[in-house]
Amino acid sequence: MSTWRGADLDLDAYLARIGFTGVRAPTLATLRDLVYRHTTTFPFENLEIILGRPVRLDVESMQDKMVRHRRGGYCFENCALFAAVLERLGFGVTGLAGRIFLGADTRLLPATHALLHVTTTDDERGWLCDVGFGSGPLEPIELTPVDGELTAGAWRFTLERDTDVLGGSLWTLRHFSRNGWLTRRTFTMNPQYPIDQAVGNYYVSTSSHSPFTTRPIAQRLHPEVHHMLDGLTLHTNYPDGTGETRTVRSSDVPKLLTEIFDIETDAADAAKLVNHLDTGELQ
Repeated sequence: MSTWRGADLDLDAYLARIGFTGVRAPTLATLRDLVYRHTTTFPFENLEIILGRPVRLDVESMQDKMVRHRRGGYCFENCALFAAVLERLGFGVTGLAGRIFLGADTRLLPATHALLHVTTTDDERGWLCDVGFGSGPLEPIELTPVDGELTAGAWRFTLERDTDVLGGSLWTLRHFSRNGWLTRRTFTMNPQYPIDQAVGNYYVSTSSHSPFTTRPIAQRLHPEVHHMLDGLTLHTNYPDGTGETRTVRSSDVPKLLTEIFDIETDAADAAKLVNHLDTGELQ
């Protein structure tokens, strides 16, 4: 049974978009290559929400937006598209849900982050694939507690397993950043299906409590640098914990989206984004 609608995918077009020319087999080597290429090709962005359009998670809509055009998506889009790819190639794919932590803020937020548990045919281990967070990791992470740090390229992480209030497994992924070691997300092994992600997607894309309904947010990750646009604030971060922050003009945002984030907008959408940044009005 197809859970992620992999049969609806134009696999050739997707693989061409990310520059994949390797073996189309559900192996660990292929998984590593796919995660790296997907994460460094597709930017994280929420522009559909700011432009007043719904975020659609059907394969055809995601293909048209992200594969046929130079656009990205936020976690639900990246996760659903990548799940369809993996399913089509024969990987074992199960959706998971996580809670995001914003910087040093440890307040409990809804479990509205989408990630994946993946298995391969040449390895019995389970792998965490989080292609929709915006700042990595750039490769799958084995789902086993590790003493000390994990490295995904030059970026540094830790993965810890604890127990939740009912005695189940609670996993915590931490990331080294400008502010030192920060908890980025927690997640459990409770399976999530497309219908569950549709509920989370609706909340995140429509609720006034969601940060994604108030301002444009874009992220682009490379092995050596991570860029993030949060409204009119542009952050540039490096694996060693250094970085810079500057304020940009609203009129410069469409150009920055193209040049830094590889997000192309037409003239009408560019004008709407600038108007939102100037007035705060949603389209």
